Amino acid sequence: MSFEFDTVDFVTSDHHFGHARISELAGRPFATVDEMNAALIERWNVVVPPDAVVLHLGDVALGPINDSVALTAQLNGRRLLVPGNHDRVSSATQSRKAIERFAPIYEAAGWVILPEIVEGTRRGRRLVASHYPYRPGSCQISAPRPAGVRR
Repeated sequence: MSFEFDTVDFVTSDHHFGHARISELAGRPFATVDEMNAALIERWNVVVPPDAVVLHLGDVALGPINDSVALTAQLNGRRLLVPGNHDRVSSATQSRKAIERFAPIYEAAGWVILPEIVEGTRRGRRLVASHYPYRPGSCQISAPRPAGVRR
């Protein structure tokens, strides 16, 4: 699949909506997860207009998934998700059965789920987008393996 990056207005990642310990782990300045969630939504909507296209490079939500993903329905813009290791729709970390179970939750919140690696062009230049690091010039993504899966 070739992705047209020229249609993207914003690129972001690692919001971790609903992740109770992310403030402690990442040094975020919030006393509670509810305070963090509210601030992230407010800040997103101040910057992102309703008609913008946002490419999110993974780890959109963690914690009670129904609640944390549902919060993201409040975010402005057309939202495209390249799944990360904490997304329940990641083929790198989840079984096909889990993805089938959780995809409707993400879609109901307005997310368009893309593959783990998105390749395409922007202004004629080749780009690769993924939550995971890769070796330049190779597209070898260093994604974690789901439990029990060998490569």
